[in-house]
Amino acid sequence: MGKYSGSSTQRTSSISKPKKLSDIWRGIGCLMMVGIPAISIAAAHETVKIALDQKWGVIPYQLQGNPRMPEIAYKLSGLYTLLKPITKLDNFYADALVSIIYMIVISGIISVIYAVVYSMVGPSRYGPTDAPPPKIQITKKSR
Repeated sequence: MGKYSGSSTQRTSSISKPKKLSDIWRGIGCLMMVGIPAISIAAAHETVKIALDQKWGVIPYQLQGNPRMPEIAYKLSGLYTLLKPITKLDNFYADALVSIIYMIVISGIISVIYAVVYSMVGPSRYGPTDAPPPKIQITKKSR
């Protein structure tokens, strides 16, 4: 038996395993990855349709109508087969632009809500080995 191998000197490893993410949170993330684009595409399609019916005039004419593919897409049969359904969609560019805007807005709202809930429920800011924050009072001096 060695000098440093006694049972009193053996300690548990200070390295701990990372916590495994709960399956519930993975499911929520998966639903958000599928749900946010689906909701934003549907909302964008309805928004563009209402905007054109009401003649709001906020959608530029360049974004309206059926999309036109580059000439090389028509020459390559495989690429044409993939892109043919897109060329039949009315106002595809307007729908795509508005859906991207909706995705950014919805993701931003969810991020703000998550940050607020995490700040209320999450762990404390300082750990047990941290020193307490300094209590410094700054006095404003006028000249």
